[in-house]
Amino acid sequence: MDSKDDMQHEPAGDAERAAEPAAERPASLSLFADREGAGEAGAAEGAEPSEVPAGDGGKARRKRRARRVLIWSLVALLVLIGGGVGAAYWTADHYASSVARIPDAFPTVPESAQPKPVPHSGMTFLLVGLDARSDVPTTGKTAQGPAWQVGAARSDTMMLMHLSADRKSVSVVSIARDTWVDIPGHGKAKINAAYSWGGPALMTETVQNLTNIRIDHVAVIDWSGFKSLTDAVGGVDITIPKTIPAGNGAREWDAGTQHMSGDEALLYVRERHGLPNGDLDRTKRQQNFLRALMKQTMSSGTLSSPTKLGGLLQSVGDVVSVDSKLSNGDLYDLAWSLRSLTVGDVRFMNAPFGGFATIGGQDVVLMDNAAATPLWESMRNDRMDQYFAQHQTTSDTLGDSVR
Repeated sequence: MDSKDDMQHEPAGDAERAAEPAAERPASLSLFADREGAGEAGAAEGAEPSEVPAGDGGKARRKRRARRVLIWSLVALLVLIGGGVGAAYWTADHYASSVARIPDAFPTVPESAQPKPVPHSGMTFLLVGLDARSDVPTTGKTAQGPAWQVGAARSDTMMLMHLSADRKSVSVVSIARDTWVDIPGHGKAKINAAYSWGGPALMTETVQNLTNIRIDHVAVIDWSGFKSLTDAVGGVDITIPKTIPAGNGAREWDAGTQHMSGDEALLYVRERHGLPNGDLDRTKRQQNFLRALMKQTMSSGTLSSPTKLGGLLQSVGDVVSVDSKLSNGDLYDLAWSLRSLTVGDVRFMNAPFGGFATIGGQDVVLMDNAAATPLWESMRNDRMDQYFAQHQTTSDTLGDSVR
């Protein structure tokens, strides 16, 4: 893990939207098209949605529709942030209750020692990725225990995901796992050691100290779980811009667009040998995979097919745990607020890279703090749209071509 080889490397208004040709509109993450469309059709026929007969039949229809909205709202959130649900399909409350919750995910230090929340500045999640969640039994049964045990695993991936206050954009920033930082109570070390030493709470405190951003929620992601999730949507299309020969136990990757199964996608996001910038390139692969998974989910009919949707929901439950402060009601409200997002509204980048170094015999990544300061300020103050507009061509930003 510590070898040098391991390291190497405002949308248009409603009137404008309505005027656009349907074929030219971006694929929407909204899962409420049937609900909204029904309202529009009713208006065209001279009947407002509120004029539905109040009899038992009307009440039953409204009840069924409300239930579908809750179910699809939750799915929208899960697709976007990788949240987890149980295997049942027929009730959203069951899904939300099946999401594993992480207790004690936040620092216990005094408020005065933590970044002050900025009012009306959106919401920021800390996403922690592991090669395998420590709470998943070898029998393959649903995890019941905590998502962390002392020394069981170091975090493989760290991402800050910021949802804008108006819920019109999402920004995801990866922090290299070998970034050299101060870890409270332990001194200088690679940032991924924070999870091993103190779990989500210490990782959250470390990231808050590094960025001066108050973390609102935490999610722990199991990359291995994405295998079944990828298969549930029929695989993903990922383009390799240049052939990467086999070497150091890694497979060869042929140039061109490839339709990857879950097994292949897992190899793709884990691979770092043969990549010029090692883990830095791997974080971009992980971001590229998440982007491809979102596109495939939206375009494959998964969300409109009860059979496919059931398969998806059966798979995602093993992927993510979230902090215990994220209630079922919070899931519903957040999912509804994100209903109009498109894939193009979600942007990815790496934290600014400041070089490689060897410290105490360890190969580490240095962050460019001067370049990172405006990034963290933009996220803290909900100005990521402006930040990306000014930095869209930097090497840290995820583009269309990913090694």
